[in-house]
Amino acid sequence: MVRTRLRDRHGCRIRAQHGDFLSARTGRWVVRGSPRLERVLLALIRHGQTDWNLAGRMQGRTDIPLNDTGRAQALAAAAPLAAEPWDVVVSSPLDRARETALIIAGELDLPVGGAYDELIEQDFGEAEGTLVSELDVRWPLRDFAGMEPDAEVGPRGIRGLDRIAVDHPGARVLAVAHGTLIRFTLAGISGHDARHYPRLDNASSSFVRFDDAWGVVTIGGAPADEVFGVVEAAMADADARLGVAS
Repeated sequence: MVRTRLRDRHGCRIRAQHGDFLSARTGRWVVRGSPRLERVLLALIRHGQTDWNLAGRMQGRTDIPLNDTGRAQALAAAAPLAAEPWDVVVSSPLDRARETALIIAGELDLPVGGAYDELIEQDFGEAEGTLVSELDVRWPLRDFAGMEPDAEVGPRGIRGLDRIAVDHPGARVLAVAHGTLIRFTLAGISGHDARHYPRLDNASSSFVRFDDAWGVVTIGGAPADEVFGVVEAAMADADARLGVAS
């Protein structure tokens, strides 16, 4: 099986010209006199289906394109988004996210903005290309060689939101990314354990808003408060089982 790994090769990136980022929890800038974030509404959209999604393979940063179902999902995702005004579509640099963004932008007659490295999927190292059903047998601790640590994914995603907000102040932005990246980013904002967040369907949307700090509005189309109740119950159950086991 031939696998293509993404390196720094996409030329359509937008780079903010400063190194300051906003804390998702405090809403305060880590200095150097950078611009302040204006209010932003942002929809994080998971890309459409690929052949590896269909086969149940770990994708990560392996650059697998959309299949025909994925393209149809991207078209279908545009319909509910058309009910509200949007200003621009941005994405991860991986091809499956970029093509999803282009399809949605075409349907909604929106400009396509930059490809943000911070929105790229978590790197699963040597596990990429493996069937998900085989992971627990081959790596019972999920300790894949070359894997990006879980603890780094959410903060990276939040940095991406900050950059988008700086590049598009006061805008309503559609951002196409990846399932694990979106879940960890949402969990980083809400303060929950990402392992208990629900799996996000291909082409589903989750809304976040920046007022004084980032907040989660919806998760996979469901109101955030409803999902938080389920997540917190799962976390409590996991803690209880851990207590019994110890």
